Amino acid sequence: MQSEELTLSVLRKIETTKNQTTLSKELGISIGKTNYILKALINKGLIKVENFINNKNKRAYRYLLTEEGIKDKINLTKKFIKRKKAEYEELQRELES
Repeated sequence: MQSEELTLSVLRKIETTKNQTTLSKELGISIGKTNYILKALINKGLIKVENFINNKNKRAYRYLLTEEGIKDKINLTKKFIKRKKAEYEELQRELES
């Protein structure tokens, strides 16, 4: 999976995913790689982490997109659509010839 596509996938799933293990399974990557990517996105300011203070499980976190994360998600989605459209058009040209 390309870096931008992986980042887009994480940004799309982050707020609805229960935990890193679930996210890693959904993306088909290791938990270590998932953790590495999440830390990088946190450092870039694209996501933030909140701890559930009242939760008995003190390791329970919630990941939220920041305003920058939302902008990046939109930009990556536009790039993805543009790339897929170009791929489709190339396939159409190949089929016509």
